[in-house]
Amino acid sequence: MPRNSKSQGAAARSHTRDLTRNIRILLGALLALNLIAAGLVLFPPGGSADDLERELATLQSQIMQKRALLEHSRLNVAAIEKARGEGDRFLTDYFLSRRTADSTLLSVLSEAASKAQIKERDRAQTTEYIEGSDSLSMMTITGNYEGTYRNLLNFINELDHSQQLLIIESMSAAPQQGSNILTVSLKIDAFIRDDSTPLETVQTAARVEELR
Repeated sequence: MPRNSKSQGAAARSHTRDLTRNIRILLGALLALNLIAAGLVLFPPGGSADDLERELATLQSQIMQKRALLEHSRLNVAAIEKARGEGDRFLTDYFLSRRTADSTLLSVLSEAASKAQIKERDRAQTTEYIEGSDSLSMMTITGNYEGTYRNLLNFINELDHSQQLLIIESMSAAPQQGSNILTVSLKIDAFIRDDSTPLETVQTAARVEELR
């Protein structure tokens, strides 16, 4: 066979092999792409449709819980603000100013005794700070009176209806010999706040004392 014919045959075989190899590479690439596409269909990024629905339901449930917690917190804040306002009014209405406590209580007790027609003999008082506070104190008044049982009831009624917060801590009464007149001893407590301390500090101290 001529040398040229052999060379052409070898070139044809080499071309065929190259073509076959290229076709195989192309088919392999197409198969790989098909496998990737099938994987994306079967296992989509982020999970399947059922997984996504479950995740969405979980997120919605968490959002509802957070909203409920937020609403509960708002109600708590409103309740705290209301309690604070009531506490402020209580301190203002019932705790006497230290600067005017003596004159105010003298006026209240004298007016109550006058209306009840009971005779006031003498009176003494002591003031002590309430434990845990350096701005709130309690004044204890010990008073001795003379009058009938009806006078005593009227006097207690006057104190009970006083605008000030007065607490009768103890009371003793003994009849005078040969008459319907009673000798009465009363121990009365009243509460005072220090005017030199800002009201906010007094309120905070009162709330702390309530929590003890």
